[in-house]
Amino acid sequence: MINIALLGHGVVGSGTAAVLNEKASQLKRVTGQDVALKYVLVRHDYDVDYKEKFVYDFSVIENDEDVRIVVEAMGGINPALDYVTRALNKGKSVVTSNKELVAQHGRRLMELAKEKGVNFMFEAAVGGAVPVIHAVRNCLKANSVYAVAGILNGTTNYILTKMIDEGMSFDRALKQAQELGYAEADPSADVDGIDTCRKICILSDIIFKNHVYPEDVAVEGIRSVHIEDVNILKKHGGCVKLLGVARKAGEKLMVTVAPFAVLDKGVIGATDDVFNSVQVETDNAGTMAFYGRGAGSLPTASAVVNDICECVTAGGPAYEGWNGPKEGFLADVRQVPMRYYLRVEADADKLRADFEGAQVLHSGSETAMITADICGRELEEKLSGYSVKAVLKVF
Repeated sequence: MINIALLGHGVVGSGTAAVLNEKASQLKRVTGQDVALKYVLVRHDYDVDYKEKFVYDFSVIENDEDVRIVVEAMGGINPALDYVTRALNKGKSVVTSNKELVAQHGRRLMELAKEKGVNFMFEAAVGGAVPVIHAVRNCLKANSVYAVAGILNGTTNYILTKMIDEGMSFDRALKQAQELGYAEADPSADVDGIDTCRKICILSDIIFKNHVYPEDVAVEGIRSVHIEDVNILKKHGGCVKLLGVARKAGEKLMVTVAPFAVLDKGVIGATDDVFNSVQVETDNAGTMAFYGRGAGSLPTASAVVNDICECVTAGGPAYEGWNGPKEGFLADVRQVPMRYYLRVEADADKLRADFEGAQVLHSGSETAMITADICGRELEEKLSGYSVKAVLKVF
């Protein structure tokens, strides 16, 4: 018997409890063990048919030697970090959906799990049901990965989809997202890119083997995305997406979060509504893409329960961790050449003269264009004499 303790009974916690209860016979076939929910740590009661499993003190779980796996579905750092650390120290594997916890403390928690001979797993922390962490850890061992990019936040993708498909302003689309429950009353973590930043940091940690702290990443949100630019790009088969991107730049790694002008309808460009997608670029396998529901109770619980099954079947630690932050490892995004979308109050011919090789998308009193590869610092210098309406990185 594998006994599970669940910390939290919100969206992810309640979904995980439902999957564990409803899929008990299937989980036994998959793992060869009875996998059962023994405890649920809550702050107050819920009207469910397993209330007898509710506990209110983490020490009950911590000190029960029959509990093999702890699922942390509380979110945030406190008290989650304390509870996870204590569980690992007691020799219990931990599964979490908490991207803030993993982005800030994942390396240390992985090291502790390895020291104790158990697992620390977090598939659900990135992309909900999309199994990208499992894929990059297990399926690309014959490859070197040189870039990963993704739509990692369903709320912002919903807002941008409404702007693209229905011509909504940002403010109106955000209001609708809040009314539907996709966005919180305070949407800052989503629309300001904080959530996406945590997730691209986790992917960077795993793929490139050096810990990247969110505070070291250049982050832009979507509050400044203008409907004018959405419409111009739409006429040319493009769109705007909030992306987390990590890409090798020589010996360094560029990591950034920003609204990008996406110019083709590959998986990234075709990902709409609250869905997530991740694209991984490798040397041998080429480009691989992953797509699915990025949030929600049951999709996220699906990833959590899959990690539980891996903990059961793995025995000891299934994965290696990654190194600490490496000084000089991160590139300055403004020094990495890339294409940019510009909308400038200027004549198209004058801009063409300043930006050789640019593609003009719209001309008139304002000119919209796609530049050739240029460093951000050089771009800023060239634009210093212009009235600039919009600048977007190009994917």
